[in-house]
Amino acid sequence: MNRNTTQFPERRAESAEAPVVGKETTEETTPWFALRLFSSRQEEIAKMLENEGLEVFIPMEYVDVEDRRNHVKRVLRPVVRNLLFIKKTVCQKIMRGIIAALPYRVSIIRKTPGSIDYYEIPAREMFEFRAMCNPEILARKFLSEAQAKLKAGTPVMVTHGPLKGLQGKLVRSNKQYYLLKEVPGIGVMLKVTKWCCKPLL
Repeated sequence: MNRNTTQFPERRAESAEAPVVGKETTEETTPWFALRLFSSRQEEIAKMLENEGLEVFIPMEYVDVEDRRNHVKRVLRPVVRNLLFIKKTVCQKIMRGIIAALPYRVSIIRKTPGSIDYYEIPAREMFEFRAMCNPEILARKFLSEAQAKLKAGTPVMVTHGPLKGLQGKLVRSNKQYYLLKEVPGIGVMLKVTKWCCKPLL
């Protein structure tokens, strides 16, 4: 897997294209870990983990960059530099050994402060998060973990449109509705129409 791109077809939020969520959500069962970084070596750390046979995901977004000739280029860059995600394809004991061997200070987010067990992001949650991180989606916002937790909203499932099947929290921002998906370390919001969402019991 190329960690710098999401493996989903191009789509625009609120368009009449095929749904973001497919059969993969029911077939995939392997959870993920969130790895917090305490250095600026995100790409180097990701390569080291991939060399150990691990699958890595880094949320990306397009940004406009102006060069010396005042030409603006659209380039793909990480949303944050201090976080990446690792698929749990090995047991926790082996994962601890791989992480401990890294030459940089990192820490897998744990279930609770002081716990020895890592927080496991369910496969479906991670699939939906990755789908919502697709850099081709325009009406999207990223939030810090603290900002996401402060957002009040209603748990919903999207029942119509290209986001059909996604679950998250329906929140308001600047008089518009968004579907918020939270995972350890980060949150992502996609613009959504309220009538397309069904509250979850």
